[in-house]
Amino acid sequence: MAKMALRAAFLVLGTIISVNSVEHTLTYIYTAFSKPVNLPGIHEFTAMGLLDNRMIDYYDSSVQKKVPKQDWMKDRLKQEYWDKGTQSRQSKQQWFKVNIDILMNRMRQSSANDTHVLQWMHGCVGEEDTNGNLQFKRGMDMYNYDGDDFLSFDDEHQVWVAAADAAVVTKRKWDDVTALKDYTKGYLEKECMEWMSTFLGYSQKQLRDADPPEVFVFATPAKEKANIVLTCFATGFYPKDIIMEIKRNGRVLVPEDGLVSSNVRPNDDETFQIRNHVEILRKDSADYTCRVIHKATDVDVEKAWDRSLPLEDGKGVIIGAAVAGVILIVVCVTLGIVLFKRNQAAKKMSPSSTPSTSSEHVGLILPPKSSKHFSYKINKR
Repeated sequence: MAKMALRAAFLVLGTIISVNSVEHTLTYIYTAFSKPVNLPGIHEFTAMGLLDNRMIDYYDSSVQKKVPKQDWMKDRLKQEYWDKGTQSRQSKQQWFKVNIDILMNRMRQSSANDTHVLQWMHGCVGEEDTNGNLQFKRGMDMYNYDGDDFLSFDDEHQVWVAAADAAVVTKRKWDDVTALKDYTKGYLEKECMEWMSTFLGYSQKQLRDADPPEVFVFATPAKEKANIVLTCFATGFYPKDIIMEIKRNGRVLVPEDGLVSSNVRPNDDETFQIRNHVEILRKDSADYTCRVIHKATDVDVEKAWDRSLPLEDGKGVIIGAAVAGVILIVVCVTLGIVLFKRNQAAKKMSPSSTPSTSSEHVGLILPPKSSKHFSYKINKR
């Protein structure tokens, strides 16, 4: 399943927390359809910036204006930034329109009935140590077409990597442009990190106005009637950095004990949630507690399981079922979007839609510059 498509759908990303450092991300995601889809809230072209998975700016083809999505972005950045950003997004919108046509021609796809999607995601991941120093960890620059990975940049080796046969000709053409590879590497490792540092600095007040987690401990039925699933659930917190532990008689359980974690996931109100659970015997008499540490809000709470048991017929503990249902819905919708697109493509595939690598379909126009307001172009042969 396409990694990029899953990210773009709901941005379901976990948080990696170590003892001495915290990861930060700055990501830009662009999505373009080959034609209007006529669905509420879905635009022919959208672009958004995300800092630590929280949207900070937005643009779509209907409004055609880059706008701030956080108060600190609006307050700290001058109008010139937004005007130039609007020009850049409008330029990228045209770039996407041209390149969807190129890909459709290359793959001999019809534009009459089918709708095709081209996505671009690029950004950087930084690691902040306990002294507040931010260091580059990795970059990402990848393209996705119709729900499948298409092309990505290997920052370490400075080469483009084709994930599909139809991308090979583009890879060869872009690999030949040294200036493009140098620029992409420089943007990911330096300019992106500089903007991340700037945005993190601007957002510090909002981070201080963080939201504490609500913590719940409950049991739900397991497949084996002799067992139950004990769950620790925290939700409504921001920022996303959090530590959760389930303890049995004071000992912290680990994956070897059967502990399973959902990792940190986004809620629809820009806060986050996390859920850990372990399957235990219904008759287990040990003391179980759930500890949650959220440093941003000075929360360090440990709640004891009250030993409420679900009924053996599967009914009871309403909150457990509700929580599981919400998580399941999010996952199903995310997978549904991707699978719908891929199934649609499979059903409409015909012998004439086999990807072509002939010389008449060589290479996309070079990718739009990430920070400049113009694009280099290479004409098709």
